[in-house]
Amino acid sequence: MDYTMIELQVSNGIATLTLNRPDKRNAMSDGMRSEFIEALESVTADKAIRALVLTGAGKGFCAGGDITGMQKRMNAPAGEVGFNGWHRQQRVHHAQSLLHTCPKPVIAAVNGAASGLGADTALACDFIIASEWASFAWSYVLRGIIPDGGGIYFLPRRVGLSKAKELIFTGRQVKVDEALALGIVDRKTSADTLLADAQAWAAELSQASSTALALTKTILNQSFELTSHDVFAQGSQAQGICYTSSEHRASVEAFLAKSAGKE
Repeated sequence: MDYTMIELQVSNGIATLTLNRPDKRNAMSDGMRSEFIEALESVTADKAIRALVLTGAGKGFCAGGDITGMQKRMNAPAGEVGFNGWHRQQRVHHAQSLLHTCPKPVIAAVNGAASGLGADTALACDFIIASEWASFAWSYVLRGIIPDGGGIYFLPRRVGLSKAKELIFTGRQVKVDEALALGIVDRKTSADTLLADAQAWAAELSQASSTALALTKTILNQSFELTSHDVFAQGSQAQGICYTSSEHRASVEAFLAKSAGKE
């Protein structure tokens, strides 16, 4: 697919997906979302890609939903507003789910403001690295709506329930140092090296067996909702799959060969 509102590049097994509407602070339009979904499906399916870095072009990461789309929905006939909204939400949730469940390490490299859906999109990644210019705001309430990109689920898991309520109820801006202290951000770095640092971290995280990483991530993503029995049960099934993988066989054979050489 030829992308016009995003860029997707792959180097040494690391995919870099850039939201590319800098004049709109990378606000997510319906057209951009379609390209975003297409790119995420491509990254997920490509076995040569071991990790994904998500960032934004220009000075912002993502300003949230495109305001022109909001205006268009408001101008729809009254009898169509509800169903149109439901249909749009299905697309939003599909995009966020693809990002969250991608069977590879995913890092958000937040280069500037991440607001509303932009903040939720960063949270849907496994890790967040941010520059000194980064900021976050769950500003939905200021538009009379609720966080619909996963923030209600992801944010309490990073900062705790009461702090998540405070940030969502006020919609206030959280600058990078506070975000780092709260656990919203995992690492802070310079804007000049942000993308390179994110890509290097992605390479480090994805060195191990892609099979083991994918299965482990799948279970970890559910671990707060599962009982210990469920985690052990899913772990047993996942381990059975790992036993059959070529990566496990190669690792064991290499270890045995090295041990034999020492004797």
